[in-house]
Amino acid sequence: MIEFVLDGRSKVATYMQLVVQVKQALRVGLLRPGDQLPKVRDVAQALAINPNTVLKAYRELVLEGLAEGRPGVGTFVTGSLAGPSLANQAELRDELVAWLGRAEAAGMSGDDIAALIETTMRGARAPQDLA
Repeated sequence: MIEFVLDGRSKVATYMQLVVQVKQALRVGLLRPGDQLPKVRDVAQALAINPNTVLKAYRELVLEGLAEGRPGVGTFVTGSLAGPSLANQAELRDELVAWLGRAEAAGMSGDDIAALIETTMRGARAPQDLA
């Protein structure tokens, strides 16, 4: 089951942070169609947020066709975002975990690591100079 984490420094709305985390879990296969999302009350208590915020996130997932609410039972995943790369993700994740260990051993903070990854991804996707 997914465990939500909130970033209090983020400019992203709380409900959208929950939506993004569900989508990420769907992309990497941590959540699959048929899985139940945590109960609204449990998420609200664990994160010390208003239950309406969780409801808003779950409604957004329903609108996007990724979940459905079952009255009296809970909210269940109905869609998937996992692509054909899912089969390769376990090996890549293991390599990433090893790399993260090396980065931390080199003295990099979480913010340093995130900045390095984000700038590298942007650079790798930038169009090559036309010469």
